[in-house]
Amino acid sequence: MAIEHYALLFRERVTKYGDRTAARYRADGVWRDISWSALGEMVEATARALVELGVPEGGTVGIFSHNRPEWTVVDVGALTARAVPVPIYPTNTAKQAEYIVNDAETAVLFVGGPEQLAKAREIDTAGRPLTLVSLYPTTEPGVLPFEEFLALGRRSTRGAEIEARLSRAGAEDLLTLIYTSGTTGEPKGVMLAHSAIIECARIHDLRLGDTGDDDVSMCFLPLSHVFERCWTYYVFHKGMINCYLDDPTQVVEALQQTHPTIMCAVPRFYEKVYAAVLSRVQGAPPLRRALFNWAVGVGRRAGAYRKDLLPMPPGLRLSHAVADALVLKKLRGIVGGRIKYFPCAGAPLSREIEEFFWACGIFIRYGYGLTETSATVSCHEDHHFRFGTVGRVMPGVEARTGENDEIQVRGKTVMKGYYKKPAATAEAFVDGWFRTGDAGTVDADGYIVITDRIKDLIKTSGGKYIAPVMIESSLGSDPLIEQVAVIGDERRFVSALLVPSFLALEPWAKEHGLPTTSREELIHRPEVVALYQSRIDEHNKPLARYEQVRKFTLLAREFTVEGGEITPTLKVKRKKVAEKYRDVIDAMYA
Repeated sequence: MAIEHYALLFRERVTKYGDRTAARYRADGVWRDISWSALGEMVEATARALVELGVPEGGTVGIFSHNRPEWTVVDVGALTARAVPVPIYPTNTAKQAEYIVNDAETAVLFVGGPEQLAKAREIDTAGRPLTLVSLYPTTEPGVLPFEEFLALGRRSTRGAEIEARLSRAGAEDLLTLIYTSGTTGEPKGVMLAHSAIIECARIHDLRLGDTGDDDVSMCFLPLSHVFERCWTYYVFHKGMINCYLDDPTQVVEALQQTHPTIMCAVPRFYEKVYAAVLSRVQGAPPLRRALFNWAVGVGRRAGAYRKDLLPMPPGLRLSHAVADALVLKKLRGIVGGRIKYFPCAGAPLSREIEEFFWACGIFIRYGYGLTETSATVSCHEDHHFRFGTVGRVMPGVEARTGENDEIQVRGKTVMKGYYKKPAATAEAFVDGWFRTGDAGTVDADGYIVITDRIKDLIKTSGGKYIAPVMIESSLGSDPLIEQVAVIGDERRFVSALLVPSFLALEPWAKEHGLPTTSREELIHRPEVVALYQSRIDEHNKPLARYEQVRKFTLLAREFTVEGGEITPTLKVKRKKVAEKYRDVIDAMYA
């Protein structure tokens, strides 16, 4: 009989893999292993401790933490107690966390560090009890350290209660509430059932070829994001080793230490790596630049044969072996040297960047999905995939285009609805199909192309509709540009706010004899403005005249989650940016 509940699936894997390594984490600069047996014991202790704390079946448990093994222990432990884990982004403000805790009626909140604990103490539950459990050692009054929490579970005699709860478990049990960050409006709690995650495992098995229990995955994106969360469920389903990285700014170092074979990432990661590589190449001597360009060119030609499983001509095979030994292998070394593929989704990815990585021998398995679809709707197959698409629709999932070219999805991986929001749930579906809010096409072979978010379309004062995400994706692929927000709604023309990549700009400035003591001063230098004008002119070439960026302003400070300009998934909050930089924007249209 097929397993229908994730807690039971996880138990089966613990029994199967026993003393094999399940997880790795970094402590005091050293990566340490946790076995399946040890991880399973902590999960069971967590389940019993939650029962001791009075969490009922169907009760919610909040997780407010950066990535760490305890995150998964609490997650699966809650499922084992037949409770519902509710993730909160570690970067969320106290008010954002308060909204989720109160909307989900959470009684126990696990915090991952002093920053999250400080925010948790500000949460007002209007008198409703809220137990705080710290995943790191603490002596703070009124906070239960995780080791004491586990000790409570280990002393507990409520094992029979856990078994009784699991005997009542079913496929349609609520597995989690994931609150969408949203670029506008208040968050909505997406209800995903165990059946959705079990179906995810099944369809990914069909799509992902040789992925198995000899693989090592880097847990780099926030576990509070549906992409990394669903992938982590799949990692344990397959018996892989999961390496937890608590500080995403150290990802390149961690990749070179752990040498994973797989890692989920969003397009911004590849944009930054690409920009760093090109910046280094531009500063290299002419001979080295020529070698790099030759090697990548050879990689592109060889990649076309590899992609479609075609026999490579002997001359090209020899050239590729040389190019690989001299250049391409070193580029793969930046990401650990063993990557089979990078699952990638969450935002538009420049085709130029995708093809560059493929030329280097790094497969970005580009895909598409939403929180409401348990992440993956489509992704690239092992071979014969098509650049410029977000892959082929997953087996068992249906996709079509509806009114306004909206992508609509149907299948077992689609959410049950929005928590306590029946009107929003009804609005999200049409004839049983989930309305994604993304515009695009689905061709006869099931390949999806996303053109833009329908709600993000900009209408100029001349009545022209603009897809800002497409323009931002193009500009964002430029090594000199770190972040971009396209403006133009009800305006005469399109403009942009640009945050330079100072990693690339400052070396350029030094090379041209410009002072770099102040970023604010640097971005106002005529030479720098002219440089960025030339880059925008280049990106404008393939665009229709009404889509072209006519004016821009350089900003010395990045958009941040804390500043309210971007979501935790790094999507631009266009309205917030327009409000915050109103004076700067108005000046461009004066």
